[in-house]
Amino acid sequence: MSDLNNTAQVMPLRVALIQTELVWQDAPANRQQLAARIAACAGAGLIVLPEMFTTGFSMQSDAIAEPEGDTLAWLIQQAALSGAALCGSVATRSGDDCVNRCYFVTPQGQVSRYDKKHLFRMAGEHQAYRAGTERVVVHYLGWRILLQVCYDLRFPVFSRSRNDYDIALYVANWPAARSHAWRTLLQARAIENQAFVLGCNRVGTDGNAVAYSGDSLIVDYLGQPVADVSRGEDSVLRAELDYVKLLQYRQQFPAMLDADAFILPAPEDC
Repeated sequence: MSDLNNTAQVMPLRVALIQTELVWQDAPANRQQLAARIAACAGAGLIVLPEMFTTGFSMQSDAIAEPEGDTLAWLIQQAALSGAALCGSVATRSGDDCVNRCYFVTPQGQVSRYDKKHLFRMAGEHQAYRAGTERVVVHYLGWRILLQVCYDLRFPVFSRSRNDYDIALYVANWPAARSHAWRTLLQARAIENQAFVLGCNRVGTDGNAVAYSGDSLIVDYLGQPVADVSRGEDSVLRAELDYVKLLQYRQQFPAMLDADAFILPAPEDC
């Protein structure tokens, strides 16, 4: 458990989740519209974008996946201009394969990468992209942030806290038809891991006529929503996360001390 005496340097973190419609498979158009949205998030320390924010959730990976170039450079530029870290996922070429890559970029230009592990087979994502293997926790302004993408939310063992994160961050294109599962699981992950959970989803309809209601949510370590928006609303969800209150709760209710020990198998053992 973390020591409350060593938290003076960890300030509250202001977060902003951009819940918006995406232009189907048009990276320049999406970067342009999101730049304006990011500029309006003044004061935030962390700004979160949806999954595949440059294209929408497209399985046409050969057509849309880009090498690390224009969008990563844009993220670095936007993080520097806004003074906030930016996070979101992009269809990205990696060697001979394509991955659904979540970037976390700081204002100083530091880049962390997480490739989505659980690929949504019901849409054929496992055939269009290569699954990641690494679990990634980013350290930012004293906070420890677990990076996750959409379908990862359904797999609690992979996101189980080992006392190694304070925020679980999910970027998504989660359809409206399963919005109840989305909201319920976000709250469950917060409760079972005694952590803040951020869930940033898109709205609108994609090129496959799949509808998205958003339902983006910021949940505290009790599983209680601290920021919410109306279904289908194009908006920015904001909250301030208090690190000291999180640690106080963990020390008052140290359920993690009774957690089951486990080791995730290596990919070749699965």
